Order: sequence, then structure tokens, then C-alpha cells
Amino acid sequence: MQLYQTLFSRFKEMYYASVTIGIIASSCIGSIAAMLILMNGYGLWQMFQLFLIVAVAMTYNATVLAQLKPKFIFNALLISLSASVIVITGYLLF
Repeated sequence: MQLYQTLFSRFKEMYYASVTIGIIASSCIGSIAAMLILMNGYGLWQMFQLFLIVAVAMTYNATVLAQLKPKFIFNALLISLSASVIVITGYLLF
């Protein structure tokens, strides 16, 4: 919990820079996850996974554009990055 509070305080401190870097990171990590999904086929399961990754990444972008509260934007960024990293490690390890 201390790590979360520290990261969130830094996020709020440099809000505009953090949001910009977050958009770039979420898009890049999400596109790597999408590439790995599509490298393994074009079936219904892969399309569902692709939909989830794109939806989560775009949700973060939408929270930024809607100018929601910084805590909500930060949580959306964490969810977006976590989902993409989980998919990436899943495809690389298995």
C-alpha cells in the first residue's frame, strides 16, 4: 500500500507529464500484447482477448480525455498496464 501511495503522489505531482507518458506506455504495451495475441491465430478466443486488451487500453485514454479525477485515471493506468503485461507474460511463457 505504501508503494501505491508513493506512486500516486508522484503521479499527481507531475500530472500532465504522467498522463502523457501513461498514454504512450499503455498504447505501446497494449500493442505488444495485441501483436502476441494475433501471432497465435485468428480464432474466436484470440479475438476475445484482443477485444479485452484494446478495450482496457482505450478505457485509460478515455479517462484522460474525460478529465476524470487523478485517482481514477491512475487506477485505469494500472489496470491497463497490468492486463497487457499479464497477456504478454502468458504468451511468452506458455
